[in-house]
Amino acid sequence: IYMERKKLQLVLILFLCFTIQIKASYQSDIYTAYISNNMQIWKNVIDKMQAMPGKNTEITLELVNYQYGYIGWCIGMKEYGDAKKYLDLAERNLSLLSGEGSIQSMINSYKAAFYGFRIGMNTMLAPFLGLKSIEAAKLAMESDPKNPFAQIQQGNILFYTPPLFGGSKNEAINYYLKALEIMEKDKNFLTENWNYLNLLVVIAQSYSYLNDDQSTKFYLGKIIKTEPEIKWVKEELYPQLMERLKR
Repeated sequence: IYMERKKLQLVLILFLCFTIQIKASYQSDIYTAYISNNMQIWKNVIDKMQAMPGKNTEITLELVNYQYGYIGWCIGMKEYGDAKKYLDLAERNLSLLSGEGSIQSMINSYKAAFYGFRIGMNTMLAPFLGLKSIEAAKLAMESDPKNPFAQIQQGNILFYTPPLFGGSKNEAINYYLKALEIMEKDKNFLTENWNYLNLLVVIAQSYSYLNDDQSTKFYLGKIIKTEPEIKWVKEELYPQLMERLKR
């Protein structure tokens, strides 16, 4: 019995080491894809991860995060065919995690985002899915107010909801800033993590939308200081702002 227990412990340790190694490798690839604006690398990673047999909770949740990022990019580029394909996969993956009580805040955060994505692809769905997105974001916040993803989804809902129906871009930024504050207290978000850089981009673009050029400049500068190789910000967003400030 002692030997069997030792063998089991060894198998569990090896499996944990393998999971950590796989996660670190894919996280690094996704980060490279993000800063180089190479979405083919991103797509390759999520396809590989999707094909992996026997994914545990941690790997599945990581995959959903990468699918979430890719779907958002597809919708931004109006590539709705790919967006729908990967959204269907992501929702299926999320349903596999529904019984995991410890990650309910993350599950509801992604649910809120995915309802928002479907509205983004078809605004006619807003009356039906808008309330579901709001409810999921509310549940995410209630489960864990210190979850930055919950804060971000609450911010997204306020940012994209018309003021007539309770939306507020200024209030949305407050949620984004709260998410940033939470992330910056956790070193896991500060090392090769696309979510952190993307949140800074969201904040910069939100200030830009409100014509707050000084705040936009501050956050774009923060992004470049954090990651000097970030292509999209260096070659597009920052030069565009500098051009606007000259006028």
